[in-house]
Amino acid sequence: MGFIKRVFFTIFIFVSSSSFAVSIPDDLAQEISTIPLNKQNYSIYIQAVDSHYPIASWQTHVVRKPASVIKLLTTYSALLNLGFNYRWETKFYYTGKIRNGILRGDLYVKASGDSTLETKDLDTIVAQVHAHGIRKVQGNIVIDRTLFSVSSRNNSGFDKNIYSPYNAMPDAIMFNKRKSTFCITPHSKRAKIVKDVPDGSYKIVNNLRIVGGSCRRGRSWPKVHIKTNSSSRSTIFLSGKLSRNCGTRKICKVVSMPHRAFYYALKEKLLESGIKVTGTLKLKKVPKKAKYLFSHYSEPLESVISTIAKKSDNLMARQLFLTLGATLYSPPSTLYKSRKAVERTLKKYHILEGRTYIENGSGLSRTARVTAKTLANLLNHAYQYYGERWMNTLSIAGIDGTIHNRFKYSTVFGRAWMKTGTIKGVKNIAGYVEGASGQRYVVVVLVNDRHAHAYGAKLANRVIEWVADTQ
Repeated sequence: MGFIKRVFFTIFIFVSSSSFAVSIPDDLAQEISTIPLNKQNYSIYIQAVDSHYPIASWQTHVVRKPASVIKLLTTYSALLNLGFNYRWETKFYYTGKIRNGILRGDLYVKASGDSTLETKDLDTIVAQVHAHGIRKVQGNIVIDRTLFSVSSRNNSGFDKNIYSPYNAMPDAIMFNKRKSTFCITPHSKRAKIVKDVPDGSYKIVNNLRIVGGSCRRGRSWPKVHIKTNSSSRSTIFLSGKLSRNCGTRKICKVVSMPHRAFYYALKEKLLESGIKVTGTLKLKKVPKKAKYLFSHYSEPLESVISTIAKKSDNLMARQLFLTLGATLYSPPSTLYKSRKAVERTLKKYHILEGRTYIENGSGLSRTARVTAKTLANLLNHAYQYYGERWMNTLSIAGIDGTIHNRFKYSTVFGRAWMKTGTIKGVKNIAGYVEGASGQRYVVVVLVNDRHAHAYGAKLANRVIEWVADTQ
């Protein structure tokens, strides 16, 4: 390195270190000084919820990859627009006439984007059909999934685990969070395989070998290979060895389109209750001539945003994101409309700062960007508007959600309410921490560094513990 370059490098290090010392209290700077992360690759923001000024502020205007902390923008925008008690409404219609218990026409389902719709809801839905005197449907089950304009792909392709539930894509009609679940119970010679719902859109080919010995290593789980075909049934191939001493194995994969899974499950449940459907599945918009039958309502938004935050549920976040697009703009909802909906909401309340970019409302993005200051603005605003009710939708240190094992044996236990975010090269956390005085603080730590996986949580933990122990 030449003399001039060495001088500039020395000046850069001096200025950087000096500004770090000014922006971070001395004792906190000392606490985190031994962590081998480049100071330019992380942001820290700490501010009491009843103050207008931070006690620590480092690189807070630098845009970073947010991973799943971006879900805070999605959930809080939804809360501001819809309220805690909002419920998704899936409407049922019919065409033709109902006479002598026979519906001579089609049964329509107008999908609402409800991410909570699952097998247990079918009993209520079927009871409603019964209550309207229908004992036979002499027509089709028609699903209107036009509320969202989204890709027909089953998975996001975010990483190589394309059939894993976290990679599931959104849809206006969602059922069991797009998961196809089946159980494998080994018997003496052959395994018994049972689907959780009678979904005829995928089949299972059982090539498992049932063997003796302990349920360990190569005998503990089947090998799963999946072949998908958008125009016909997907096939799951089971192979390898499974000990007869193993218990039931449950496997959840994303292999079926949700409208197909819902159709098969509903048709079977109707048949079990004595209602036969003579037709098949159709996809079509509800016609104007259709007559309203009844509505099925989701769990409240409060429950949904709590699940999104605590379990970092990507699919539910994406469904909520698209719901906002459909609410603030005319359907069908698109990713573009949903981005504009979130941006419009957060700008209205002066929360957005810097070059924020929200790709799909969930953590499955490498192009999303946010600053620590935007997150701090949001958390401050949410606390002022909703207080503990909002706080309790986040993961609680050592108790639940993505930090249920974190701070379990620390002074932070039960005194931090956080949202985490992790992808390759990213380790982030944002939320609230209760100080030793009982005062509550907004705390944001964003780490975008190639060593984030190794040291990101360590940095955040020290920051959070410093707030809990000294403030």
